Amino acid sequence: MPDQRWDRLWVDVNVATMTDASLGVIEAGAVASADERIAWVGPEAEIGERRRETAAEVIRCGGAWLTPGLIDCHTHIVYAGDRTEDFRRRLRGESYARIARAGGGIMSTVRATRAASTEELTRSAVSRARELSAWGVTTIEVKSGYGLDRATELRMLDVAAALPRHLAVDVSPTLLAAHAVPPEYAGRRGDYVEMAVREILPAALEQGHAKAVDVFCEDIAFTADEARRVLDTGIASGLHGRLHADQLSDQGGGTLAADVGARSADHLEYLSRGGVEAMARADVCAVLLPGAAYTLGADRRPPVSTLRRAGVTMALATDANPGSSPITHVGLVLNLACIRFGMTPEEALLGFTAAAGKVLGLQADRGTIEVGKRADFAAWDVDDLSWLCYPVGPSPLKFLVKDGVPVESAEERVEG
Repeated sequence: MPDQRWDRLWVDVNVATMTDASLGVIEAGAVASADERIAWVGPEAEIGERRRETAAEVIRCGGAWLTPGLIDCHTHIVYAGDRTEDFRRRLRGESYARIARAGGGIMSTVRATRAASTEELTRSAVSRARELSAWGVTTIEVKSGYGLDRATELRMLDVAAALPRHLAVDVSPTLLAAHAVPPEYAGRRGDYVEMAVREILPAALEQGHAKAVDVFCEDIAFTADEARRVLDTGIASGLHGRLHADQLSDQGGGTLAADVGARSADHLEYLSRGGVEAMARADVCAVLLPGAAYTLGADRRPPVSTLRRAGVTMALATDANPGSSPITHVGLVLNLACIRFGMTPEEALLGFTAAAGKVLGLQADRGTIEVGKRADFAAWDVDDLSWLCYPVGPSPLKFLVKDGVPVESAEERVEG
């Protein structure tokens, strides 16, 4: 059988395959793609001249580092308005919870998002997604949760699902109808949960965009029993389970995520040792969000060393949102993960690649550089990959590849 023809071959590159704890490094490596997939990866010296000649295009990378395209597995980038007033109030010493109870926080964004047009929501979400793309992100999870009614929640999911029409990125939408109690249900939180389960969730399933269901389990949002009701229903309907867990207080969120079979528990500043053990037993991923802890001035940190010893997969994400993490700078999040949360650079980089792919249920398709997986790459103009976690400055991205195509060409394809 003749050798498969390669569409592109990247050479003179150091490859971090992200297949093990040491990042699976191949120095002086090469990667080939064919039909949007990785066709070959290994040392460049192992490519024979005849095999090299089968590539339609050979791209020399000047010694750059090549990683999988980054995966931002927890974002809220579809919204309108801003929360500068919340920011001022926090600077005056008010807590996130107090601001939320006074009608600020999530509810101020709900009001702005309900009032915004689809075009306005799309324009701002595309801008935020482009900022993530400039940091090597090729897959973004996007949550709803700023509508809190059927029409706006579905509209948010529509906007999220349409982002690949505007730039070279894949999107995994998540239904977060149980984000807060809307004003029309004030004092009737249980009724809102039932409405979300009986009306919004079935409508989202019929729409077909949502891949996961999420709940904010916290004193200012929903109880563990209410979160269980939403998650059990969503998971039984075929969605992945996600949970905003133990961010502001210990609500038993890690244990709850394990009990219901969720893919992840996210935030986890107040995660208990028992929660860690439950997550380890159930193979629930921990999604750590240092941008939110930083923005809110949190005193607590997730128990990273305990999670590490227990063997819990630790993913990282920006949590890009208007209130608690108005951050689309992946380099800042990597830096905070190391300095504030005590992760190693290797853990942080795996957190935005292989671990994040597992959170989204996409580990068989992306997150590592292996034959057969999607040819999504980020090339970095750095001498050492730890540099990505070190300075907080401009992105050192040299080029981006989506589905085996340089991003400039890919964007022409999706926008033209």
